[in-house]
Amino acid sequence: MTDWSETYRGAVPPWECDLTEHFTIAYYLDRLTDSERNLADLLELGDLLRGGGFHRRFTLRFMRELRAGSSFHIESAALAIDRDLRLGHRFVDSTNGSIVTWVEERWDLSSVMLPQARRDTIASHLAAWEGPEIEERPEPSSRSGFLPTARGSIKPGDLDADGRFGLCAIVLRFSDACIQAAAAIGMDAEFIAANRRSLSTFELGLQLFGTLSLDEPYLIEAGIAHFGNSSLRLVYLMTDPRDGREVARMSQYAVNLDLDARRPARWPDDIRARVLPLVVPVG
Repeated sequence: MTDWSETYRGAVPPWECDLTEHFTIAYYLDRLTDSERNLADLLELGDLLRGGGFHRRFTLRFMRELRAGSSFHIESAALAIDRDLRLGHRFVDSTNGSIVTWVEERWDLSSVMLPQARRDTIASHLAAWEGPEIEERPEPSSRSGFLPTARGSIKPGDLDADGRFGLCAIVLRFSDACIQAAAAIGMDAEFIAANRRSLSTFELGLQLFGTLSLDEPYLIEAGIAHFGNSSLRLVYLMTDPRDGREVARMSQYAVNLDLDARRPARWPDDIRARVLPLVVPVG
């Protein structure tokens, strides 16, 4: 394997689009699961990925929308290897070759025994990252001020090929939490219909610390970590409510999108008044 390789090719069906009338972010993770596995096999790390047991982090930057009927493919590559294995994925519009989404993925290898020969082979075929700079975002300093936004248990359809809570299913739960959080600040179904507004994500950070098995419960709490003129940052914590163990965390930067103009719109004053007391400290 050298540099970037195609790891997925497909399209956006209309039933995988959301309130914002574009490809639901969870289904980016569904396709990314295919890409990740195919890339792992190309790197001869398939058994390591399927065995799990290490932390993973994904940072997604959405440059342009994919909407119903869009055709796209994904190209993937190894970017660096030391304490972490750094991987890159780029979603490409198949009709014109433009890159619509960049994904940086990191595997924490600090507790993984990876032979030096395998490390050396990967290091000899690294690709250059030409996407946006990955910024380290400050985390909330505590859970104080977080709102309960989703609760349930793991269903058979949530499991991936290895029997673990899958990436797509995890982000679908965070999407439920997003709708709850939006309603809590006044951006409910009535507001969306009357004003033709919805949240549109432009950056997503997902960290996986563990997993859940079939029929195990989960709880998601959300905190507003930033609020701007037309944007906000939501941080979601997924825990096992039986012991408080954190399973996953997602940071979402989104804008108040005018669904007709397809441009960010300023927050209404009534929503601004409801949000500002809810913003949690970070750092």
